[in-house]
Amino acid sequence: MSRLRRMSPRRSYDQYCSAARALDVVGDRWTLLIVRELLAGPRRYTDLHADLPGVSTDVLASRLKDMERDGLATRRRLPPPGAVYVYELTGRGRELLPVLQALGRWGQAELGERRPTDAVRAHWFALPLLRALEGEGLVEVRLEEGDFHLYVGAEEGPVYGDGPAPAEPDARLVLDTGTCLALGRGELSVPAAVRAGRIEVTGEGTLAKALREA
Repeated sequence: MSRLRRMSPRRSYDQYCSAARALDVVGDRWTLLIVRELLAGPRRYTDLHADLPGVSTDVLASRLKDMERDGLATRRRLPPPGAVYVYELTGRGRELLPVLQALGRWGQAELGERRPTDAVRAHWFALPLLRALEGEGLVEVRLEEGDFHLYVGAEEGPVYGDGPAPAEPDARLVLDTGTCLALGRGELSVPAAVRAGRIEVTGEGTLAKALREA
């Protein structure tokens, strides 16, 4: 039997309701956070584990298998010289982006001040920034914790990625962690932060010009 066939049946609320059916698929702990990570494109298991502090290896493996079974993610082997297995979202999995964005917007009020035990990764600020930016283009973001890039308005493929932009970006944003936290909590808008000098904008693309003129 295949790896997927050996899995136990999916638990269900057994309710004829689309919200209940959706929670049958994505309601387990960690599933939506794995989707958040895979919105960056194909990721190795070890990379996912490193960027999901607190998840056990058994739970991560189980959730990934569930996501394969439910058509949210696929696993494939990269061609040489990589020759490693990666996980990536399917089209249906990528449809969860607006769900995550809505949850993030709703959860802004829950953030409060960062606790000493709170982990943070630079790219976790990608989705809040995507909610705040309009238009289309490649944006590079530089933070104290590290760099990442955004594909603003992208309809297919990754919506963000770790590290500097893979090509000349339409805009570069430099900001500190405090400003990013304020943006994530909904206390500050990107245009207001630019006007206040809390975000430095460079670049000659349409996005950069729009931010400087806002």
